[in-house]
Amino acid sequence: MSNPLVNSIASWFLKKRFHQIELFLKYPNEVQNELLLSLIDVAKDTYFGKQYDFASIHNYRTFAERIPITNYEECQHIIERTRNGENNIFWPTPIKWFAKSSGTTKSKSKFIPVSAESLEDCHYAASKDLLCMYLNNNENSQLFTGKSLRLGGSKELYKENGTVFGDLSAILIDNMPFWAEFSSTPSNKVSLMSDWEHKMQAIVDETVLENVTSLAGVPSWMLVLLNNVLVTTGKQNLFEVWPNLEVYFHGGVSFTPYANQYKTLLPKKGFRYYEIYNASEGFFAIQDQNNSNELLLMLDYGIFYEFIPMELYGTAEEKAIPLSEVELHKNYAIIITTNAGLWRYKVGDTVRFTSLNPYRIKITGRTRSHINVFGEELIIENAEQALKKVCKLTKAEIVDYTAAPIFMEGKEKGGHEWLIEFKTPPEDINYFNELFDNALKALNSDYEAKRYNNITLNKPIIHIAREHLFYDWLKQNNKLGGQHKISRLSNNRDYLEALLHLD
Repeated sequence: MSNPLVNSIASWFLKKRFHQIELFLKYPNEVQNELLLSLIDVAKDTYFGKQYDFASIHNYRTFAERIPITNYEECQHIIERTRNGENNIFWPTPIKWFAKSSGTTKSKSKFIPVSAESLEDCHYAASKDLLCMYLNNNENSQLFTGKSLRLGGSKELYKENGTVFGDLSAILIDNMPFWAEFSSTPSNKVSLMSDWEHKMQAIVDETVLENVTSLAGVPSWMLVLLNNVLVTTGKQNLFEVWPNLEVYFHGGVSFTPYANQYKTLLPKKGFRYYEIYNASEGFFAIQDQNNSNELLLMLDYGIFYEFIPMELYGTAEEKAIPLSEVELHKNYAIIITTNAGLWRYKVGDTVRFTSLNPYRIKITGRTRSHINVFGEELIIENAEQALKKVCKLTKAEIVDYTAAPIFMEGKEKGGHEWLIEFKTPPEDINYFNELFDNALKALNSDYEAKRYNNITLNKPIIHIAREHLFYDWLKQNNKLGGQHKISRLSNNRDYLEALLHLD
């Protein structure tokens, strides 16, 4: 079958799904409510369902009153029972797979249940919908005349007590439907190599001769791969290697710090960037418009959403609200109930709604990744926007960064300490710091109030990190590749001190 014909058939098939998407766009709250009642009904005879008498829950209000909001530590014990081979604990169908992730809770590792339903109706459905959205917006796309270069986690799958655990990407690759494998590169064998550094070169060697039309992966690690492609081939930009490359699907970390570096690698005005929002717990949102940084919340993937206003998060007044009650431009923590048996589960991410018809969001950070030691409420979104503005003014480029508080001692005031690795450093770091401080004040009134006349916070301190510092730290801690990422903001100094010590 010719490539143009494959492209036409695939485009037609994917666009058929758009009519189903239009249903939840038109009736979002009805779709969500129906989904919740369906999840409750399916799980009513599980251990968890009987414990909370799911059979007598017929509306959201009863559900919210009866089922406690939880986090990983609080439900870890029942997840462990399932990992040890028990069935029908929190979901009726057997849970065979567990996505292992780390670094976001007090636990060394999280093992997130992945059911057959969540694989098919969430993760794989989202992969098709991402293509559907893109093709709907780009009628002349030739996406399926070539292959998608996917960069997932490495690490093989491990079997234990009849269940399997590993990176989510490894689970997805291991269960990948034929249509996805047919249109992807590198091979599964290379994708699942456990040694990240050897794997990177193996991917380069296997893909440079392919007709790659799209890229998919985390921006930080994809950047490393693409620079390796140019070093290996001796080319100046990626279009000299893959002339038909047309879109990069990215997610996992904010794209903002890397945008200018990608423009250098991909110097074509019409090149597209599409953002996704997925996690081990599920696939949540997809960019549905060209040239937009807003993400459409996907409402029919077997995930019921609730939200906690961040001003109430962690307080005695903490309370979740359904999607129908959210407001524009407020910061919310996400709570999910899923078709893999997570019930009112705190994902750990924060979002802000940019549209209520349809429901579109921007990711603003992590519930644990912010600095609020002095009431300044500094979130990742503030940091990213300020750094972007100042880098543009000073012609600097950032590789990675992290920040932590400077705690008050005696009469000494507090502050924030930043460690930034630059690809292109500013000519004057003190001028950079001044602009950065002012940009944060302009973006965050709480920060501005604490900085007023140095009343609580002194001016930030910025250290320039040596080249490859963050990469070396990740390597030293066996965190290269996959979904591993740098912790941007923290309320304690542990992470910053470890990096400064390595520097």
